[in-house]
Amino acid sequence: MEISVVWVIGFCILLFGNGVQSHGDDRKLQSPSADAEQPYRTAYHFQPPKNWMNGPMYYKGIYHLFYQYNPYSAVWGNISWAHSISYDLVNWIHIDNALSPEDPFDINGCWSGSATFISGEKPVILYTGSDTMNRQVQNLAEPKNLSDPLLKEWVKLSHNPIMVPVDGIDPQNFRDPTTAWQGPDGLWRVLVGNKMNNGHGRVLLYRSRDFVTWTRSEDPLHSSTRTGMWECPDFYPVAINGKYGVDTSSQDKFTKHVLKASFNDQDHYILGNYTPMTDNFSVDTDFMDTGSDFRYDYGNFYASKTFFDSAKKRRILWGWILESDNTTDDIKKGWSGLQSIPRTILLSESGKQLIQWPVEEIETLRAKNVSFHNKELKGGSVLEVSGITASQADVEVSFDLSNLEEAELMDPSWVDPQLLCSQKTASYRGSVGPFGILVLASKDMTEQTAIFFRIFRSNDKYVVLMCSDQTRSSSREGLKKTTYGAFIDIDPLYQKISLRSLIDHSIVESFGGEGRACITARVYPNQAIHNQAYLYAFNNGTFDVTISTLNAWSVKKAQIVSDTKRRKPHLN
Repeated sequence: MEISVVWVIGFCILLFGNGVQSHGDDRKLQSPSADAEQPYRTAYHFQPPKNWMNGPMYYKGIYHLFYQYNPYSAVWGNISWAHSISYDLVNWIHIDNALSPEDPFDINGCWSGSATFISGEKPVILYTGSDTMNRQVQNLAEPKNLSDPLLKEWVKLSHNPIMVPVDGIDPQNFRDPTTAWQGPDGLWRVLVGNKMNNGHGRVLLYRSRDFVTWTRSEDPLHSSTRTGMWECPDFYPVAINGKYGVDTSSQDKFTKHVLKASFNDQDHYILGNYTPMTDNFSVDTDFMDTGSDFRYDYGNFYASKTFFDSAKKRRILWGWILESDNTTDDIKKGWSGLQSIPRTILLSESGKQLIQWPVEEIETLRAKNVSFHNKELKGGSVLEVSGITASQADVEVSFDLSNLEEAELMDPSWVDPQLLCSQKTASYRGSVGPFGILVLASKDMTEQTAIFFRIFRSNDKYVVLMCSDQTRSSSREGLKKTTYGAFIDIDPLYQKISLRSLIDHSIVESFGGEGRACITARVYPNQAIHNQAYLYAFNNGTFDVTISTLNAWSVKKAQIVSDTKRRKPHLN
């Protein structure tokens, strides 16, 4: 039986989907007068109309995004499951909340969870509730009416909870059930995040034949002595040497499995081989092993979830992007948090890491384009990229390098890319680099967010460092202006250095080395807003670099509306 999977998110995000058709409506670019009092509200990233959110399914031609939401305030609390739908992962319609904290088993909050299709085409939701004793327990909900493609109403199981923290499980650290998968024995499996008594993280494995009565395995699927609590775990297969995604319950032998855990404010992942009959997971390298710190995103990106889009044969990743200002600002804005642009996810050709790229649907929002080729950037030069809406843009650029033999020598102690980027910011001149783009920059460049590369020599190879430098992103005080960094596994002798950045008022999602490294930043410029934002290419290295190609597009505003304003959906 082919099993489709769906996710929902609570403290984590989730989504599940298949292919749907986009409905082409006229969309206007964000104008300076639009949202004049909301310069940081995004135009094509998903976020609710107001208040706090963080977190997404596909059913009968419709994508469903469920997310944790505070209906009363722009800060954490009163956690419910809000519900929005889409036909194309770009334009969204807000409908009624799916779950509210009103029963003894979730009275203190409906937290994160996941959804799975059982019995063929019936979606069910497993989610964490905070009960009357503030214990974290796992609950089950199902649609009230399966014939309703909008899945507007959900019914909680009368004898919830179905998993409780017993036998020494910490009731304060027992949450975030994954999407379930079915083994060759017909039993369902699901993972729940947990922190052991020694403070380290693990995922507990549960099995069930009917999806209601669950039995905990004696052994966790995996654990670590180097991390704390694992939030929002995710576990799924990826194809070896494949160009398509794989269903969560797939037993194809030509796959590796990904285990993701959220800890230390980052989403870390490891790769390994999973044996379905024994539920043994043998990892290639473990979390926090020296030299193998793999993350979905090295910036502001947390509590993510993936889903398998069976119609388009792809696995899609969503992440929760936090604010980087403060609670007072959140209350003043009236909202907090948003979703990343959904990304496809594949195993690299080397089999050593994952590759991510924005879903192709986002390109339907591209509008006016500017481009140039073979443009030399002399050392110390800046080039304005004009003719587009720089506060709401999609930029792709690749660089050709010469004089690599003159690159700075890599110090063996430089093992932390974020620290290295913090020490060698965009204003720190090197040999080959820094070079890249300045986004959400003011005309005089006193405000700027720099996404750039540096090249180092290390023995008989070159090391490529990608940075996102927020130190000059705003003249405002009291903001988190973190600098992020990642090493990219490419050889600049034979491969171009490439970058794609999605710019949306207060968020910049960047994909380096064709998706080998991703860095997301939240920035709040004081001057570089709306039509006062500029885009530049720059080279602050000693040696010249060449822009082999640069394409930049203005991006139209996505339609994100309430149910009362939507057109009647076209359903197949």
